[in-house]
Amino acid sequence: MPISPNQGSTGGGTTVVITGTNLGGATAVKFGTKNATITANTPTSVTVTSPSGTGTVPVTVTTPGGTSNPLQFFYVGAPFKSSLSPVSGVTAGGDTVTINGTGLSTATAVNFGATAATPTVVNDGQLTVTVPAGAAPGPVSVSVTTAGGTNNGLSYTYIDAPTIVSLNPASGPASGGTVVTLTGTNLSTTQSVTFDGTPAPFSVLSDTSLSVVTPPGTAGAVDVTVTTSGGSATAVGGFTYVAGPGI
Repeated sequence: MPISPNQGSTGGGTTVVITGTNLGGATAVKFGTKNATITANTPTSVTVTSPSGTGTVPVTVTTPGGTSNPLQFFYVGAPFKSSLSPVSGVTAGGDTVTINGTGLSTATAVNFGATAATPTVVNDGQLTVTVPAGAAPGPVSVSVTTAGGTNNGLSYTYIDAPTIVSLNPASGPASGGTVVTLTGTNLSTTQSVTFDGTPAPFSVLSDTSLSVVTPPGTAGAVDVTVTTSGGSATAVGGFTYVAGPGI
């Protein structure tokens, strides 16, 4: 006589189907000493809602013909999440996030806001999950659903990719040292600015402006790339290095 699922929340409320023979007219289904609520019954199955409980309990079905042999049901506590890393990423999704906690081995879903993703269980203390696309930039709540229930309390922030609108001035000596104001959008989480692949010192002035000091370069137009938590943007040929005079 199989039972499915054979585990559920300590708080009860799990829909459980017990299958077998001669089950028609079931008068009681007990989880340990507690009665479950019978919601459907046929000669070959009984569907119940589990009562609250803890640990492992025997499940029996009683009909006018007697009481069945016991089956085991395992109560699982609600998950506890302690950390999420990284805590932000691109609005398009696709990043891998690690969630640490306890009671995670039966996880079936991780919700980012209203959007569910299927996690990979590493062990009872850790999950990894691919972040789904977000509806818009900004924070969303993160919840983990297991056989023991759902736990909330963490947050993930979606960040749009940056754009580069202009560089001023757009040229300077090949020796470097030119202070350039770079304007664009979504720049507040800037992690690096490069000129032709060479990192440049920078400071964030606002979400739409950076102050950047050009590194030394080779005469000619070079690409300027800004990388943020939300992705990267490149101004192709955005800055021109001018060779110094020679005698």
